[in-house]
Amino acid sequence: MSYNQAKTKYAALGVDTDRAMEALKTIPVSLHCWQGDDVRGFDTDPSKPLTGGIQTTGNYPGRARTPQELMADLDAALKLCPGLKKLNLHASYAIFEDGAWADRDKLEPKHFALWVEFCKERGLGCDFNPTFFSHPKCDPLTLSSPNEETRRFWIGHGKACIRISQYLAEQLGQPCVMNIWTGDGFKDIPGDRMGPRVRYRQSIDEILSEPYDFKLVKPCIESKVFGIGVEAYTAGSAEFALSYAAFNRDKCIPLMDNGHYHPTEVVSDKIPALLAFFPEIALHVTRPIRWDSDHVVLFDDETREICREIVRCGVERVHIALDYFDASINRVAAWAVGFRNLQKALLAALLQPVAEEKALQDGGNFTKLMVLQEELKTAPFGEIWDEYCRRSGVPADGQWLPLVEQYEADVLSKRG
Repeated sequence: MSYNQAKTKYAALGVDTDRAMEALKTIPVSLHCWQGDDVRGFDTDPSKPLTGGIQTTGNYPGRARTPQELMADLDAALKLCPGLKKLNLHASYAIFEDGAWADRDKLEPKHFALWVEFCKERGLGCDFNPTFFSHPKCDPLTLSSPNEETRRFWIGHGKACIRISQYLAEQLGQPCVMNIWTGDGFKDIPGDRMGPRVRYRQSIDEILSEPYDFKLVKPCIESKVFGIGVEAYTAGSAEFALSYAAFNRDKCIPLMDNGHYHPTEVVSDKIPALLAFFPEIALHVTRPIRWDSDHVVLFDDETREICREIVRCGVERVHIALDYFDASINRVAAWAVGFRNLQKALLAALLQPVAEEKALQDGGNFTKLMVLQEELKTAPFGEIWDEYCRRSGVPADGQWLPLVEQYEADVLSKRG
């Protein structure tokens, strides 16, 4: 079937495919740098294990070891991904020129100047994350630690990241979503559940006392259900994070990671629930398998449902970012397949007759609503996706993986 035939088929269902593709080109999606090097970063010894609830599995050859290698790999992935992109950085990806290393509480905008240059040359915005893990000053707690010295260090880190986020937003002319997440918690049943959360709240209060323009910097509070080493209790639970954002909505927004909830919960249903109260929210889109395992995003039911709710509720109200890391497969391919799948899910959502579906529901015509939704499942989506890739100047499905394999042969395989 040709694109024009597919377009006609969708038109019969009340959908303008050209309009959907043009709308998708305006929705930014943030691509996470940490897939390219297994969350190692550049500010600590890469031979040491990850800590703080973070773990990657696999040892596929070609991991990026330097900023230059990571940027080259990002370029290889970006060329395969249609749509409007941002870069998402962790603070641990600071670049120290001339050997002038700084600890995390002393990080400055200058340590991200090369990333700004990278983004400007490619027309990217940039989001940012403080790195509250894999550091000697995790005791193992950070912002919720009973040790005053530990807390002061990590509060200093958070404030430094506010200043860096303001710099990124001003330099790149786009808002910077700055996400606060820690793995603070306990492996076994705690003797005090309240104390760590009170200290955590006070620490975030101090971090957000650092001056910033809320129109440019969007601090987020991300929750966690559990992780490695914090199976029994996490200070930053869903209730904690959402309550903090609700009581401080003039200076932060909630962030949901769809891997950070209990297995029977779905974030798609939570999106309209939060947007009934918050003007904007942020998302980290991943793929959990039984726990927050951060698998590569697929074109699966929940990813599609998340994107449907984003479109139904207003794409301008949701800041979208990817968050996964798989060291068992080619990392450039992991970036590309995850980003392309999220784009597919957004396009599929934009190809829904949202106004008609709403009218049918409000009018009580659930028979026609069900029939319409079912018939859309067999509409010729693939032809629309291929046309979107063509218009975006990226290879279609079936064409991009050989490019990654060639890059692996020419570049990744030579890294040792």
